[in-house]
Amino acid sequence: MAEPAPAGVSSLPREVREQLAELELELSEGDITQKGYEKKRAKLLAPYVPQTQGADPALQKEPRPQMPAPSAAPASAPSSSSSSSKFHRARSGGARDERYRSDIHTEAVQAALAKHKEQKMALPMPTKRRSTFVQSPADACTPPDTSSASEDEGSLRRQAALSAALHQSLQNAESWINRSVQGSSTSSSASSTLSHGEGKGTSGSLADVFANTRIENFSVPPDVTATTSTPSARPAAIDLPPSGIVKGMHKGSNRSSLMDTADGVPVSSRVSTKIQQLLNTLKRPKRPPLKEFFVDDFEEIVEVPQPDPNQPKPEGRQMTPVKGEPLGVVCNWPPALEAALQRWGTTQAKCPCLTALDVTGKPVYTLTYGKLWSRSLKLAYTLLNKLGTKNEPVLKPGDRVALVYPNNDPVMFMVAFYGCLLAEVIPVPIEDAGGQQIGFLLGSCGIALALTTEVCLKGLPKTQNGEIVQFKGWPRLKWVVTDSKYLSKSPKDWQPNISAAGTEPAYIEYKTSKEGSVMGVTVSRVAMLAHCQALSQACNYSEGETIVNVLDFKKDAGLWHGILTNVMNKLHTISVPYSVMKTCPLSWVQRVHAHKAKVALVKCRDLHWAMMAHRDQRDVSLSSLRMLIVTDGANPWSVSSCDAFLSLFQSHGLKPEAICPCATSPEAMTIAIRRPGVPGAPLPGRAILSMNGLSFGVIRVNTEDKNSALTVQDVGHVMPGGMMCIVKPDGPPQLCKTDEIGEICVSSRAGGMMYYGLAGVTKNTFEVIPVNSSGSPVGEVPFVRSGLLGFVGPGSLVFVVGKMDGLLMVSGRRHNADDIVATGLAVESIKTVYRGRIAVFSVSVFYDERIVVVAEQRPDASEEDSFQWMSRVLQAIDSIHQVGVYCLALVPANTLPKTPLGGIHISQTKQHFLEGSLHPCNILMCPHTCVTNLPKPRQKQPGVGPASVMVGNLVAGKRIAQAQGRDLGQLEDNDLVKKHQFLTEVLQWRAQATPDHPLFLLLNAKGTTVCTATCLQLHKKAERIASVLCDKGHLNAGDNVVLLYPPGIELITAFYGCLYAGCVPVTVRPPHAQSLTATLPTVRMIVEVSKAACILTTQTLMRLLKSREAAGAVDVKTWPTIIDTDDLPRKRLAQIYKPPTPEMLAYLDFSVSTTGMLTGVKMSHAAVSGLCRAIKLQCELYSSRQIAICLDPYCGLGFVLWCLCSVYSGHQSVLIPPMELESNLFLWLSTVSQYKIRDTFCSYSVMELCTKGLGNQVEMLKARGINLSCVRTCVVVAEERPRVSLTQSFSKLFKDIGLSSRAVSTTFGSRVNVAICLQGTSGPDPTTVYVDLKSLRHDRVRLVERGAPQSLLLSESGKILPGVKVVIVNPETKGPLGDSHLGEIWVNSPHTASGYYTIYDNETLQADHFNTRLSFGDAAQTLWARTGYLGFVRRTELTAASGERHDALYVVGALDETLELRGLRYHPIDIETSVSRTHRSIAECAVFTWTNLLVVVVELCGCEQEALDLVPLVTNVVLEEHYLIVGVVVVVDPGVIPINSRGEKQRMHLRDSFLADQLDPIYVAYNM
Repeated sequence: MAEPAPAGVSSLPREVREQLAELELELSEGDITQKGYEKKRAKLLAPYVPQTQGADPALQKEPRPQMPAPSAAPASAPSSSSSSSKFHRARSGGARDERYRSDIHTEAVQAALAKHKEQKMALPMPTKRRSTFVQSPADACTPPDTSSASEDEGSLRRQAALSAALHQSLQNAESWINRSVQGSSTSSSASSTLSHGEGKGTSGSLADVFANTRIENFSVPPDVTATTSTPSARPAAIDLPPSGIVKGMHKGSNRSSLMDTADGVPVSSRVSTKIQQLLNTLKRPKRPPLKEFFVDDFEEIVEVPQPDPNQPKPEGRQMTPVKGEPLGVVCNWPPALEAALQRWGTTQAKCPCLTALDVTGKPVYTLTYGKLWSRSLKLAYTLLNKLGTKNEPVLKPGDRVALVYPNNDPVMFMVAFYGCLLAEVIPVPIEDAGGQQIGFLLGSCGIALALTTEVCLKGLPKTQNGEIVQFKGWPRLKWVVTDSKYLSKSPKDWQPNISAAGTEPAYIEYKTSKEGSVMGVTVSRVAMLAHCQALSQACNYSEGETIVNVLDFKKDAGLWHGILTNVMNKLHTISVPYSVMKTCPLSWVQRVHAHKAKVALVKCRDLHWAMMAHRDQRDVSLSSLRMLIVTDGANPWSVSSCDAFLSLFQSHGLKPEAICPCATSPEAMTIAIRRPGVPGAPLPGRAILSMNGLSFGVIRVNTEDKNSALTVQDVGHVMPGGMMCIVKPDGPPQLCKTDEIGEICVSSRAGGMMYYGLAGVTKNTFEVIPVNSSGSPVGEVPFVRSGLLGFVGPGSLVFVVGKMDGLLMVSGRRHNADDIVATGLAVESIKTVYRGRIAVFSVSVFYDERIVVVAEQRPDASEEDSFQWMSRVLQAIDSIHQVGVYCLALVPANTLPKTPLGGIHISQTKQHFLEGSLHPCNILMCPHTCVTNLPKPRQKQPGVGPASVMVGNLVAGKRIAQAQGRDLGQLEDNDLVKKHQFLTEVLQWRAQATPDHPLFLLLNAKGTTVCTATCLQLHKKAERIASVLCDKGHLNAGDNVVLLYPPGIELITAFYGCLYAGCVPVTVRPPHAQSLTATLPTVRMIVEVSKAACILTTQTLMRLLKSREAAGAVDVKTWPTIIDTDDLPRKRLAQIYKPPTPEMLAYLDFSVSTTGMLTGVKMSHAAVSGLCRAIKLQCELYSSRQIAICLDPYCGLGFVLWCLCSVYSGHQSVLIPPMELESNLFLWLSTVSQYKIRDTFCSYSVMELCTKGLGNQVEMLKARGINLSCVRTCVVVAEERPRVSLTQSFSKLFKDIGLSSRAVSTTFGSRVNVAICLQGTSGPDPTTVYVDLKSLRHDRVRLVERGAPQSLLLSESGKILPGVKVVIVNPETKGPLGDSHLGEIWVNSPHTASGYYTIYDNETLQADHFNTRLSFGDAAQTLWARTGYLGFVRRTELTAASGERHDALYVVGALDETLELRGLRYHPIDIETSVSRTHRSIAECAVFTWTNLLVVVVELCGCEQEALDLVPLVTNVVLEEHYLIVGVVVVVDPGVIPINSRGEKQRMHLRDSFLADQLDPIYVAYNM
């Protein structure tokens, strides 16, 4: 650690020893970092340590502390008396820390871990980007002893350590991983600093090592991109085909891409090793065995955990309420507490009542009974008479008043408390000003006045004009200072009204519920008096005794003993405030010694601190103590603190029988207390209970496994005058059996009467009548629920095993949060987390409670230490409590919400966790082990053939799911169709008939026309291009020509030029000059695959293809002939080519599917004419019409609309290149408005740009005069499920500028047939339906009402085109399906493509995808093409053009993209939609599977600290809504998820990049 301590600590001066003890305390409490501790310790010891030679004086300068020192004022500062600890009280040692220090338990945990260790858990460690967390500063790499080095020096050393580490890990990165993951954390902390530094260095640099050393066959995947990326935006739309793989292969074919098998993983790929480890972990058998799979026919049934037949059940008889001894009648007990004060104040005025200590622990002021009486009187008089006017007093008897006093000023508080009692107003002592929940309490109690001290008032935050700020959630308060100088002396004749104690309220004590709300427990005057009497009798107080109180005097036992019972018995209380305990942990022991105190009131924490500091005090004696009241003795873990304290202090005179644990609760006040024993009598026994029995609420003495035992001590007997019973914790208050654990209820005069102002909750807590097993009430006496769980043991001794608030009900078993905390702390936590700062709570996920553990991580803990600690905690809890932890999170030091006295605020922590604002720095989720109630995986039914399915459908009265468009045959066109079979003939005919009719208009970003083409111009230009092809290119008919043009008219002329020359055009998106390496290889690949003989392009692009940059990406020497078409010779073509048959190839359509397949399909002349004709009929296109197109013109329907339709139908097309929208968002809508366009076509990307970019500018659109009321159809061209939410928000947004709600619709096409549906002009509007997501996973379609849980809104994909037939088919059996089934959409139409264009013609695939037959039930033996999309057909109530009822086709998603998990079929988009909703910082999301693990990638648009917040939220939502367990959550930067030109996510590319470790993720979490 720091320098070695001098020879003996004992030889140091006393103040130095005290400061050292205090430092150690701060460290163990987490109030100071390890670094700070070492620095301060070194400083303290410096004068006593021989100076090391040659130490650099710079190193000994104290650098600026890294984080604000959490303790408000340094211990040495004398000023920190009352002001320092006031409201800026630093976080402090925690209400729940040292209670858990149990040697027995630690041994048990170590034993349990040792057992696990033999099985060596190899858990994959999460991957984290180094920059991510403020918490792991890069200094993690410097060895601890350089902690005070200057910055530069540290960084130099770091580099050295890194390079050493790099060198080492380069040699054996692989073995390092395994070592780092499996290495145990038991290596002793004394390992030499050097090795320490190195280890840490390695973990930091591994990522970089891999980043730089992987040599792989993964070039960056090529990219077919729109030339549209602005550097800041998402890296453009990318069409990434697989690296080096081209397929004409397709659906269902086995894509043996390198990454498919675990064996194909590059050896050094970090991610894959981790996934492999994760899989190995998951292969271990889970504890609850899953029953055999079963075939479930309809609904998914969530497993209801069946009670274990062997679980222990209570066997005793029904308990009978236990009575305490009668409350003795003592002649001199006063009629009211105020009367006792009056008596002592007037007859024993000189007797000491209360002594306060200064910050060093020395007595500073003693309040006598006389002073207490006189000052309380003055205050009472002032409150009643001096605050308002005589006629309008501010306070009336019975009003509530807040008491806001610092924890180190008991004197002022006591005066204020009794002043209120004498004035008959109700004091409400509160903690810490500022808490919002306290505001709720003040509001519900109707408080308008707060009493405080002058010092305290000065410390409150003020507004500029000096008023005290209004705290959030607080009512308006008037502040009154109660220092003596401000109080008026009461006149001689004024006397307070002291009546005998009745049921009117005396004071209100606040309590915080499990949910975090603060309630006030009202205590009546008679209950206050009876409680003091019962305590006096139980503790056997006698007048004049001295007691030492270390507890908070504002509530609970500190108030009851130190303020109330004190006055009743004329005791002398010495109050030791928390701030003194922090600076001098032994102060209370010294006070007992100095004052010969008879009684001390402490918590286990105080026992523990005294033991830690004990070695500084040899000469204290505790022989005067007859009672050491341990007020958290109800905590099961207190027994070990009591034992340890006794063994240490017995030699100082502490009597074993003096230790008196007690149990208290705000509602029932003191429940039980152990009476002081008789010297020499045997001490009460312990209960050693089985944890397993406890979890079923049954008392069983532990026999089997000593690791899972809980040792509890009794808390004595029921209070005098009280009665106790145990009732079941949930449901009606049924009495428990004698061997059953339940909630302790108490009936006595001394208990709370109600929650102030909350009548409903009050009834259930304060007016409980127990019932027997048949439900009939037992007696009439009402009991109060105490909120404690326990039982009454032999000899009527009361045992407490936990709190209702800490109860975690998991799968029907009860666990206690405190027990789980204790188990966690028993795992050597010192290096990793702070002891006092662990929160355990449960959250409800997927029909059960799930346990969450959150702890604060020490800043100096390494990633690996933390991860080791976390995995060991999981094992320990699993082994001792037999319960899985759902989520274990570590947060940076000092970030958990605190309660005023330093404990962790559990309910707020839980709220932060659920809101995603906890900001953990490490997280481990274990859904695979915890979630055992998932429905059983579905198995496909074997042996049911398609025929029987069909027969089943017919018997059930279901239609076979098929639909068709209008019949083409009867719809006669003008003579055009008969005369001209080919598009080239149509163009020649138009050039003669209407030479000057404009067909195309191209607009630029400003909206001005940059180019037009009339029929004649188009024809002439095409002829010139054809002649160039023949002359320059020496091409023959049937050669393929690649057209490389930006979207525009040149592309169209080049296309017709090719047809005129008899060549086959292939349109390709040009490469992007800014990202050649990503986009050029795709161009290259299409050129190669299509065997192009020549490339037609522009001069600019031609230069780009041959440039030096291009040479870096591809081999530029092997391009085919490149011809630029910018300056064409004016030369007539000898003759225009006419194909011999319409079945001849017209053009090739290449496109990259969302699964990353590059597929080219062949389009014949017949298909082209058929398609153009179908679109012409559907959209009613003719020469006087204008349409606007804002689409990419390179493939699919986009190309057809851009290049072919106008020539065929003669209408005018206004062309808007989508990339122009990036510089002018208004372009598309203003064009539509300006040209009064009736039909417009766009892509989802364009629609999204307009929705996001113009959403808040609708008024500006109006101002520009943009009006969309002319639009009849606005069609989104897509090959996917309609994005209903986008189209709906687009419609809603632009409704104000005239867009009809009926206008927007979508198309549907696929590779085998580019246009199957298109809305068109006539026919019914598109319909929408809500379907049940759960049924959809079973390939069934069940319609539900809007708003039904788990419902999905689907929209029809436009109307089926004329001449097109579709049928829904089972993709496995190829049998037709009924219309309540989801199946593959098969299509038959004249314009289906004629096959794939591939290097190796794969005949089987051609036949399967383009010419396939139903396996059954189709007499006509129709040839169908398989679209590869799943969908269903529904008959609607609407009438189609033919007069029959309209059949709507709904597309659900691509078959290739679906995920088969647990025997069910999932569509990625559904899971992604759920995930995107969970947190505001999720920008985009994509899911894929890898070896049946579900991987979720989310883009984080917030700050990096939020990255880990997303892990539990994502896991929860996917589990809740989709019944799936997420295997890996990857958090990445915005723009990482690749999206193609059509706006579709490229999930397969993402998957490949993830496995090749190319994503540079912010965080990767592997869920266990």
